[in-house]
Amino acid sequence: MAHSTPASDGPERPDGTAYPRARSEAEWREELAPDEYRVLRAGGTEAPFTGAYTDNHDVGVYRCRACRAELFRSDAKFDSHCGWPSFFTPLAGDSVILLEDTSLGMMRTEVRCASCGGHLGHVFTGEGYATPTDQRYCINSVSLTFEPT
Repeated sequence: MAHSTPASDGPERPDGTAYPRARSEAEWREELAPDEYRVLRAGGTEAPFTGAYTDNHDVGVYRCRACRAELFRSDAKFDSHCGWPSFFTPLAGDSVILLEDTSLGMMRTEVRCASCGGHLGHVFTGEGYATPTDQRYCINSVSLTFEPT
């Protein structure tokens, strides 16, 4: 079975409802830069320690680069030193969708935008970070925009 990606999964969420901000793949290709498309639609990963928001400590809101939905707030961001922006919780429980990902021969949990289905990264639990949730949402910078508040 092929690896599940936003591009291959289509305009519906896993529960069968439509993504509110769905577009055709042709529209996504037109709207997103090639590196953004590779991550957000094809499920890629940017190289560690290269993203614009890895070391950002400004106060504000992180949004989905594809559809501009609010995803995370800066007060949930922490320094995990993993090479990607890390958050201990999304803005609201329904702002992201979690999917099982076994693409690299191991079990991981993929994080997608609940509004457009864009691939954001993965969430890991039980790593021992001193956060309220013991979770690390490891998110690609290229999947995000930042809005200072």
